[in-house]
Amino acid sequence: MPTTWVSELSLFALLASPAAAQLSPGFYSFSCPNAELLVRGAVRSASAMDSTVPAKLLRLLFHDCLVEGCDGSVLVQGNGAESSDPANKSLDGFYVVESAKRLLEIWCPGTVSCADILVLAARDAVELSGGPSVEVPLGRRDGIVSSASDVRPNMVDTVFSLDQMMQRFAAKGLSIDDLVVLSGAHTIGSSHCRTFGDRFQQASNGSLVPADNSLDSNYAMELANKCFAGASDSTSVANDPVTPSTFDNQYYANLLANKGLLHSDSILVTDPRTKSRVQAFAQSPEKFFASWADSFVKLSTVGVKTGDQGQIKVSCTNM
Repeated sequence: MPTTWVSELSLFALLASPAAAQLSPGFYSFSCPNAELLVRGAVRSASAMDSTVPAKLLRLLFHDCLVEGCDGSVLVQGNGAESSDPANKSLDGFYVVESAKRLLEIWCPGTVSCADILVLAARDAVELSGGPSVEVPLGRRDGIVSSASDVRPNMVDTVFSLDQMMQRFAAKGLSIDDLVVLSGAHTIGSSHCRTFGDRFQQASNGSLVPADNSLDSNYAMELANKCFAGASDSTSVANDPVTPSTFDNQYYANLLANKGLLHSDSILVTDPRTKSRVQAFAQSPEKFFASWADSFVKLSTVGVKTGDQGQIKVSCTNM
């Protein structure tokens, strides 16, 4: 059996938030005791059919929590909803959450929120990819607002400086250490060429050449060959060129080798405020996993709705 990481630091921190303090790991013990098993089954089935699902679910959670808080509002479909903003157009994996929700509505109608399902799905996605099993507090309620206009003022952009990212994280109660840890999510998944296009420039013959000297030259050329001028907008590259489908600490080793795909990755190793943490995680997967448990729980409790706030939706894609 895998070790379940219990985040004592983060559970203690929950006491600082009245809403988050109402969350608990055993929230559904009596009202829907099979909730976690049903979500895990949905994630496992979807991942068996599509190996990109875990990274998509993890990204969905980030984009949910950093906007209106972890309230499932990113899952809502329709014009003007968060999912319609250009920054969210490439999000995927919604169907996995909706599939789990349909099952839960059969077994425990009107009980388990979409917000909790998404947190559990992202948690399970990490474990199914080789990462740590993390105990998460539950009891979130779904938001009643999902607006595209709220996305850009809250979302972290890949071209941000470290200070800009720190400001966005601090606004959510997340520290610079959380920033380094949660960036480790890029150990799985892929990014479209346009997300790191700023690191290249087009030569007179139409080819792409590196414009960012912080990239390893051979790695830069590999990227340029995959993301050639005129490549399809759907072309993507693995975030981690070594173990792209395994949740491990290889991401940090890549950074030290100057193989961070995004600008927002590379600055973690070029800035002395974060480099030491990158080095520590590159050397110790255990240290990364333990820190991930803390930071993941903190992320999953950002701006939560509990008690009589929000709602419990029947469908995650509808408001």
